[in-house]
Amino acid sequence: MKKAIILISVILLSLTVKLYCLNSHNMRLIANKNEHNSNLYSAIWGYTAPDGKEYAILGCADGTAFYNISDTNNITESDFVPGLTSLWREFKTFGTHAYIVSEAFGSGLQVVDLSYLPDSVRLVNTITFPGYARTHTISQEGPYLYLNGGDYNGGGIFIFDLTSNPVNPLKRGNWYQHYIHDCRVVNDTIWAAAIFDGYIYVIDAVNKDSMRTITSWFNLPNPGPHNTALTGNGNYLFVTDEINFPPKQLKVWDVTNLNNPVLRRTWLPPGIDSSIGHNIEIYGNYALLAHYSAGVRLLDITDPPNPVEIAWYDTYPPDNGYNFDGCWGVYLFPSGKIIASDRQTGLYVLKSSVLPIGINGNNNNIPLKFSLKQNYPNPFNPSTAIEYELPENSFVKLSIYDVNGRLVSTLKYGFETAGKYKLNFNGSGLASGVYFYNLVTGNGFTQSKKMVLSK
Repeated sequence: MKKAIILISVILLSLTVKLYCLNSHNMRLIANKNEHNSNLYSAIWGYTAPDGKEYAILGCADGTAFYNISDTNNITESDFVPGLTSLWREFKTFGTHAYIVSEAFGSGLQVVDLSYLPDSVRLVNTITFPGYARTHTISQEGPYLYLNGGDYNGGGIFIFDLTSNPVNPLKRGNWYQHYIHDCRVVNDTIWAAAIFDGYIYVIDAVNKDSMRTITSWFNLPNPGPHNTALTGNGNYLFVTDEINFPPKQLKVWDVTNLNNPVLRRTWLPPGIDSSIGHNIEIYGNYALLAHYSAGVRLLDITDPPNPVEIAWYDTYPPDNGYNFDGCWGVYLFPSGKIIASDRQTGLYVLKSSVLPIGINGNNNNIPLKFSLKQNYPNPFNPSTAIEYELPENSFVKLSIYDVNGRLVSTLKYGFETAGKYKLNFNGSGLASGVYFYNLVTGNGFTQSKKMVLSK
């Protein structure tokens, strides 16, 4: 009897190992594009145009490729923006512009106009200034870019403000206590990964000219934090470790009390203890990971301290080794399409059978109608919150104007899924007085409300 139980256990273990060695589970390949394979690929990001068309932005060693992935039967490259040769290239979008950085000295910040898609894109500016010539990563929230790990300010963080001119952004404040490899910005709070020192920093960025440290902690065990992602309710921070001693685990931190962050869970793909987690993105109750040699991993994080893997696609089937080959980055579109970049084989367009369409990263309760709420507090000094609701997916523009109708700031300019949203507006650089905020959607809805800044 005992031998039979042991035999059954061995068989079950063997079946589990075989299952996790399969190339995919609950995720299928739509297309793989490997058209710039002279050197290694790097980052991936997505862009949804005002007309709803979807584009993948792929980092290549010699520039950035823009792919139209709207028609899954005809995925084509729309254009390519050359850049100085670099093995690290990253980008974010705001409005109809993409912002590209790389590690190549002199590459600075490339500004690309996307309004000519699907036919082409145009490089409209390259920005450097004394002391700044390169960047490792770029983050974005609203009309602000956060540049990390470059040659400026010791490799800390500095801010570009897109409010007045998205082609010629204004340099704002900077922060440094350690070199920052990457960061996540949510509601004017920066969650920064100091990869070489092993710390997570939480930074107040309400004042874009004077950021301040809120707290920090050591990302034990075996700290080498590369990337962070925050759950929608702000209670849990997911952190990937990229360097130092194996195993390099995903960590789930309870950050409900910033004075005492608590490690609730470490995670690796079941049956795999050697692959390295790189980038993580959270969409509602789902987390999408680029796990280098183990490929794309999809987790159900309905219960954040207990993530459950529900799908994967191995973009790097040779092995699940402890190396920096394979999947670099991931991105999920509201349509349910997943895009991923593999260092060796380029762009992957995927679809998961267990992932619902139209995932909303802010609120799972879909409103019945479009609405723009009154800001709170009002009057305010210097910050206030503006909420709006979308009953369906739509392109959104939320702008601030002074009493004379002059544009003061654009808080949101991009495609969003149906849901409830809240954005913070900081008027520290403005004079006291009456201002108006206006919401316009691609579905024809428009509404304005008045607010008062009182200093």
